[in-house]
Amino acid sequence: MNTWNTAAVARHQRRTVTSLALAQVFSGIGTGAVVSVGALLAVDLSGNTAWGGSVTTILTLGAMLASMPLARLASARGRRGALVTGLLIAAAGAALMIVAASIGSFPVLLAAGLLLGTGSAVNLQARFAATDLAQPHRRGRDLSFVVWTTTVGAVAGPNLLGVGENIGKALSLPQYSGIFVISGAGLLVAALVLTVGLRPDPSTVARMMNTDHSATPPRPVRQGFRSTLKALQGNNRAMSALVTVMGAHGIMVALMSVTSVHMDSHGASVTIIGVTISLHIAGMYALSPLVGWLTDIISAPRMAMTGFVLLVTAAVFAGVGANSHLWVTVGLVLLGLGWCAATIAGAALIASSVTSEQRISVQGVSDTLMSGAGALGGVLAGIGLSTLGYDGLNAAAGILAVVVGVIAAIMLRRAPHSTSEASAS
Repeated sequence: MNTWNTAAVARHQRRTVTSLALAQVFSGIGTGAVVSVGALLAVDLSGNTAWGGSVTTILTLGAMLASMPLARLASARGRRGALVTGLLIAAAGAALMIVAASIGSFPVLLAAGLLLGTGSAVNLQARFAATDLAQPHRRGRDLSFVVWTTTVGAVAGPNLLGVGENIGKALSLPQYSGIFVISGAGLLVAALVLTVGLRPDPSTVARMMNTDHSATPPRPVRQGFRSTLKALQGNNRAMSALVTVMGAHGIMVALMSVTSVHMDSHGASVTIIGVTISLHIAGMYALSPLVGWLTDIISAPRMAMTGFVLLVTAAVFAGVGANSHLWVTVGLVLLGLGWCAATIAGAALIASSVTSEQRISVQGVSDTLMSGAGALGGVLAGIGLSTLGYDGLNAAAGILAVVVGVIAAIMLRRAPHSTSEASAS
């Protein structure tokens, strides 16, 4: 007999969101560390500034490759099994980062970044896990709260460089690598939190609630990448959401991944670079609850368009003020805010535009495409920095933001004004 009444589901949703949020705090430390130190290690080990964005690129590539396998694992074993597995793989990547720095191997550094990318895929899937049991009118808020808690770890990561250096000296590790001891520990703690906190699994409970109250939940339909995309043909709301998250993430990664290299070449200290990246990450996450609330109030499409306006503004500030650490920092903060608005709105739009049976596989496709766009952005950023300069790269990113925003808006105008039946599930 199914005992999951409305009150029980609400209590378990609060526990689920709390557990996901706490895990994001610890796993976010790894993200912040890679963003701030990865580019410096890449240049140091490769000997070429053109490889400055390579670690961020391989990180997003790792997230792309892990997204669909994690989605399939979530369908087969539930959210808990998928998220914990991904965090353990990422912790192995943090350990391999230390090995790469110790032996001075650039290829090993890239392999480590690939494994750490699984942690980024987990962070992406965690925000969707927060919507499994959420009421339709609270999806944006529950999702954004989990995104917001990443702020604590992600902002702390770059500012733990000094602590990491002390740990590295105590353990006789190479420069920059001590931070990954902290990163690996955070990922392991996050895995423990989810192992304990996500019982019973929220996706299993959600499937039970969508059945005729039978005691045994049905198995979800497991779809691959191509079949899922094919199933979305004609669903302009969902396709617009995919375009939104792809464009916003690709633009953000492109500009963010090479900013530390640009600032380093213009005489910025490691401390200034760390503060800039921290403020950028704060822009990505700190106002997430407000963005989620506004998404529920003014609608996801309007918030997505607001995100693209912020992305264009960010490119203007960072590009025009490329020679000023202050203006670059302002641009990076706006870049983070634009990413936040577009991706939260896009995720909420995806959750409300497909059926409950499609949701996990579509979310896997979304994360795969989003990470793939980020990987492409990172590759092009290194080339763009070398050929166009930082100001030219920002100009190109601003133009791209306008184009993608217009495409997403046109697709939304062609979609029905009412949400799908899925929004009520």
